[in-house]
Amino acid sequence: AHPDPSLSSLFAKENLARMSEEQLNRYDRLINEPSNDWDIYYWATEAKPTPAEFDNDVMAMLREFAKNRNREQRLRQPDLEYLFEAPH
Repeated sequence: AHPDPSLSSLFAKENLARMSEEQLNRYDRLINEPSNDWDIYYWATEAKPTPAEFDNDVMAMLREFAKNRNREQRLRQPDLEYLFEAPH
């Protein structure tokens, strides 16, 4: 599956308002310091281990958000099996 570059922006929309100033600073570092946006996606989806310097409460929130988002996407996907049934 392709990474979801909108993951961090959707997360921000839902979570920034209830984050503390320290958490906002950590979030800011997280989205600005890694040289590659894909890294954040891989860490959030646990495809790659998160480096210690970014493995904090904000990253934990992002991981949880990614899990819930994947679950929602699976639930929303239409059941296409009927398209592939042999004609009767």
